[in-house]
Amino acid sequence: MAAAKTDPQTPFSLDSYHVSKELGFILPEPLEELPPYYKPWMDITLRIPELVYSHELRSNIDKMPLLSSNFLQKHRELRLAHLALSMMTMGYVWQEGENDTVEILPCNLAVPYWEVSQRLGLPPILTHADGVLANWKKKDPEGPFNMENLELLVSLPGGDSVRGFFLVTLLVELAGVPAVRNIGTVINSVRCGDTEAVARALEDIAQSIQDMTDTLKLMQVYVEPSIFYGVLRIYLSGWKDNPCMPKGLIYEGVQTEPMEFSGGSAAQSSLLHCFDELLGIKHEAKSGDFLTRMRNYMPPAHKELIEDISLQPSLRNFVQQQTNEHLNQAFHLCVTKLLAFRSYHISIVSRFITVPAARARQLRNESHGLEEDMISRAPTALEERGTGGSGIMTFLKSVRDQTKNVFLFETGKDMNL
Repeated sequence: MAAAKTDPQTPFSLDSYHVSKELGFILPEPLEELPPYYKPWMDITLRIPELVYSHELRSNIDKMPLLSSNFLQKHRELRLAHLALSMMTMGYVWQEGENDTVEILPCNLAVPYWEVSQRLGLPPILTHADGVLANWKKKDPEGPFNMENLELLVSLPGGDSVRGFFLVTLLVELAGVPAVRNIGTVINSVRCGDTEAVARALEDIAQSIQDMTDTLKLMQVYVEPSIFYGVLRIYLSGWKDNPCMPKGLIYEGVQTEPMEFSGGSAAQSSLLHCFDELLGIKHEAKSGDFLTRMRNYMPPAHKELIEDISLQPSLRNFVQQQTNEHLNQAFHLCVTKLLAFRSYHISIVSRFITVPAARARQLRNESHGLEEDMISRAPTALEERGTGGSGIMTFLKSVRDQTKNVFLFETGKDMNL
């Protein structure tokens, strides 16, 4: 199958990778309900925030019946089931914060969760594919795809900031759709040597990346840093490279040894991986290993797309071999826009993690108000780490700096970025 997709005689197409022309990697029209048999799951899932706040989520899940996953037949059913089981799992593990985690996920949650995960090719933990790509609905089905007309299917503690975090991230994915659509155009045009078609497609990709940056700015409108840092962030955290859970988590009824999985991370978005492979951006060992591991947290077809892009003729080599100023400028523009996106993402992480972490350290020995109390009670073990388990700022700056390395010498040598 992969051989056919990389055959130079066969036009490169997104059709076989479960990528929508309208929505890209976003799951089109996610289901809102599971078959009636799964009502016990959905009854708890839709009440996660209130059950966490009342410290009753664990006891409710412990009383939940062990249900078979065999009655889930369609892909969208499996995706909603994975979302529901993921959200319940994050709430169960982190209900009491970092100092009272659990070592065992009970079998009535762990077994069906493992089965659904195996069928989807996803890990048994909340991923970007769950919380962002499959966790939305339109209030007005005929209305626009924007913040005012969108809501979450399932939420976590943190109120409106949770809605803002997941939905702004969803809109960033949507802004990247034109870029994804043009990847095939670039690959096919490189194969046949059409420099103008490559240049035009790269300009479209650059504009799409700019739109992603502009959309990401909405994070500062819809998400309160103190709530993200002090309330939501722990529920996105995993049990790999996390000092709060150094042994991982035992999935009861699946295996007796604990397993480790990383929490949700922007590195699980297929968009930026596609851009890196298309533009020929190579990451150094440590950051590269983390990014490669994050591909195992994507739907398998999306991971396959990234890998197949990497097998295509080198775009950067093609640009270097041509004496075409329009093509050089278009490639340069693409890299510049991607670099700007990554730089802006660093500033967002600074505002939502680094600054609150410093404030939390300062506040722990002082008296303070409600918002400051929220920050000061945030998990201390995660202060310098992303929810995926990476040393967040070092990792992001490394990824950004390696993006600069693909600038062509002629166009990039005078860049002071």
